[in-house]
Order: sequence, then structure tokens, then C-alpha cells
Amino acid sequence: MDKAVHEKIQELIALIKDCSEYTAYEEQLQRVKQVPGLKEQIDNFRRQNFALQSSNDYSFEKIEAFEREYEKFRENPLVSDFLSAELAFCRMMQSITIQITDAVEFE
Repeated sequence: MDKAVHEKIQELIALIKDCSEYTAYEEQLQRVKQVPGLKEQIDNFRRQNFALQSSNDYSFEKIEAFEREYEKFRENPLVSDFLSAELAFCRMMQSITIQITDAVEFE
């Protein structure tokens, strides 16, 4: 990799780590990790959610059942705050990737 590109990547990483989306995500992650087992429960929720969305058998009934199963869990302020911060950070990272890909006309 070109040295100048590597240096700019390091600058971008530093900017990302300093932005509000990342710092909010890190804050929420640390709060979640203070509660034994909560991070594992969130990871399990995300795995099941991903499996449901990736399934060829994606039905309204399955979505409703999944939402009912996790309704109380998602009402936990630690969980909802973490998932919101994570989503904001993921959307920012996705936007960065899209902008770079579009700018270099990568197909």
C-alpha cells in the first residue's frame, strides 16, 4: 500500500474515533459491559435478528413473534441506548464506505 494512502487512512481512523457517533457507541458499550451477561444477550438478539432478516422464510408472523419475544428486553434503557448508538455508528461507517466507493467509481 502506498505510504501516503496508509497515512491518510490512519488520519481517518483518528477522526472516526474522535467523532460523536463513535464516542457515544463506546460509552454505551462500556455501560453494557458493566452488567454481567448483558452483552451476550444483545449479541444473541442481533444474531437472531440477522438470521430472521436473512431467511428466505421471512414472514410477518415470524417478525411479530420475534418482536414480542424481545419487547421487554429492548425496553431496557441500557439495551435501547446501546442499540441506538450502535446503529448511528454503523450508518456513519456505511456512509463513509459508500462515499469512498462512489468517489473512486468502483463497480
